[in-house]
Amino acid sequence: MQTSLQGKKIVVTGASSGIGEMLVRKIAASGGTPIMLARSLDKLRQLQEQIKEEYQVKGYYYKVDLTNLEEVDEVVVQVMREHETIDALINNAGVGLFQYVDETKWQDIELMFQVNVLAVIRMTKLFLPHFKANNAGHIVNIASQAGKISTPKSAVYASTKHAIIGFTNALRQEIVAHNIAVTAVNLGPVRTNFFSLADPEGSYQENVNKYMLEPEKVAMKITQHLFTSKREINMPLWMDLGSRFYQVFPGIMEKVLKKQFNKK
Repeated sequence: MQTSLQGKKIVVTGASSGIGEMLVRKIAASGGTPIMLARSLDKLRQLQEQIKEEYQVKGYYYKVDLTNLEEVDEVVVQVMREHETIDALINNAGVGLFQYVDETKWQDIELMFQVNVLAVIRMTKLFLPHFKANNAGHIVNIASQAGKISTPKSAVYASTKHAIIGFTNALRQEIVAHNIAVTAVNLGPVRTNFFSLADPEGSYQENVNKYMLEPEKVAMKITQHLFTSKREINMPLWMDLGSRFYQVFPGIMEKVLKKQFNKK
């Protein structure tokens, strides 16, 4: 079922590729207006042209480096100045690096927290007054199944996603009286360029290739649940069931699935 997003303006971070690009396309296909944020102006410009040609939808794009909070502040001010109403925010941008803690450079640890945590909280905080004033809105945070089941070589990445799940769950309770929906999206591995940094040698991708989610399927699921009260979107189902079992029997799962947990 295709959800109609006619008249809705939706901000998407990390919009130039992967899940973000697919979200932009699905939003446009549903009649919504995507407001695209990313670092690559060339890719954003190209995507704007494509959705105008394919869906007759005018999208808007803004260049921003999410590691620079001053830039984040400036771009949000610009978006709010140029658009009377913003209806939803999808915090999609994310970065990961799969390494053992003692082998991970400190600047890479900081990068993961800057993009995956601080930028998400900053963007949310900046748009919240607007949503509260309108007594409407939807905040979607792309987290990860890694935030529920941590495995070797993902200690830092998993901790950033665990933080986002906690942030999302608390935020939902804080703003429940303002008619603002808050959704966490917890995904397994998705076939995107995320792994060009996370797994440059490609060994993890090879190991989980048959389990990888397609970004188009993920984007469709998220789009279908925009402006609903969906608390969490968990994909794939078998990994969601595994994370639930892990919460109850962590020791057993770590022992039984040791080989699978060490595939990175």
